[in-house]
Amino acid sequence: MEVILMADTFDELGPVDWLVVEFPGPNFGNGQVAPFLEDLVQRDLIRVLDMVFLRKTEDGTLETAEISDLDPSELGEVRTAEADLAMVLSEQDVMDLAETIAPGHSAAVLVWENQWAAPFGTAVRKAGGQLVASGRIPTQAVIAAFQADADAEAESSEETKEGA
Repeated sequence: MEVILMADTFDELGPVDWLVVEFPGPNFGNGQVAPFLEDLVQRDLIRVLDMVFLRKTEDGTLETAEISDLDPSELGEVRTAEADLAMVLSEQDVMDLAETIAPGHSAAVLVWENQWAAPFGTAVRKAGGQLVASGRIPTQAVIAAFQADADAEAESSEETKEGA
């Protein structure tokens, strides 16, 4: 995914991430997620750079929408962010991401800057450093790892009790 930002516009720029969140049915989660996104923006933790909404009909036909195209009940307060969006996703990006959505589902595509990390990133760049690797561990994998540790600890504790 290509993200193009004008360097003169940003003295400090934090890491930029993107995600696609899929919802069953056509309604983008009934506005239940919007207040949490709005909270992150209001606390200056993130800056939303782009947001696109996708729907796939049962026959696989894709419908795309911008914030202004949707009913307020579908998005809640997120609608107020539209004027500040940079539109960094290309049409090809959107088409590629749409492949991940199941027929009959809707999805929100979100691109954001991690403002909380901007001072650190700026310091790294000024010191001549550059990001050479990055990654994300899915939440489900972290939960599974913690559960496996807890299960192993419980099993070990049980074996200790039996051996005593």
